[in-house]
Amino acid sequence: MYAVIKSGGKQYKVAAGDLIRVEKLEAKAGDKIDITDVLLIADGENVTVGKPLVQGATVSAEVKEQGRGDKIRVIKFRRRKNYRRQMGHRQAYTELAITDIKTK
Repeated sequence: MYAVIKSGGKQYKVAAGDLIRVEKLEAKAGDKIDITDVLLIADGENVTVGKPLVQGATVSAEVKEQGRGDKIRVIKFRRRKNYRRQMGHRQAYTELAITDIKTK
């Protein structure tokens, strides 16, 4: 059984026991959360597609950690103009362990 959920403007295919990284959520490590933005649930041959969300479906997860990703370098450069700009960025994330997928 798997589900497709929406979090932080992105979609994730999850199953029980999966470990995923989503955009930062306001929760502490060890908290249990329920995600209600479920777009699809598939259980073998039985597939339920939401319009846009599946009614009464939730995905339970446990917050494992809050963190920041690897640093990326953003460099702007224009040739022959003596223009150079350099910035760094580290994206914040929340690591979730999927515990259960519930339907109505």
